[in-house]
Amino acid sequence: MSTVKNALAQKSGALIRVRSGDMVVEALRQMRDNQVRSVLVIDDDVLVGIVTQGDCAIKVLLPGLDAKQTPVGQVMTSNPVTVKPDDRLEGCMAMMAARGFRHLPVLDASKVVGVISIGDVVKNIIRDLEHNVDDLMGYIMKDGPGG
Repeated sequence: MSTVKNALAQKSGALIRVRSGDMVVEALRQMRDNQVRSVLVIDDDVLVGIVTQGDCAIKVLLPGLDAKQTPVGQVMTSNPVTVKPDDRLEGCMAMMAARGFRHLPVLDASKVVGVISIGDVVKNIIRDLEHNVDDLMGYIMKDGPGG
């Protein structure tokens, strides 16, 4: 089965990030402009958090705060759970389902190398299953008993 590294290889583009001192409106602009639903929060090349559209809606919009005056650090999830490039996608999917995560930052030797979403994980697992089906069909049709 696939690894986080395989899932990252299927993605394009640079890391979408903001600093904890940036205003929430900047995080929302980054999400809009890059068509993503979360942004990593990185200060001095260190991952300090992640902020999602949900964080912005629930922690800024609902309480009536101003996104132009609310720092990302006030609404982000600090010290997010991370995965490594060699981690298996099945384990990521199980963790995401059990803990309600939709995004996992990827660290390689403490350096942020990407982020995977539940959609990335599902796409890669489906791709693996399709390859397995193709292999089995080839075996049955050509190499199997009576073939």
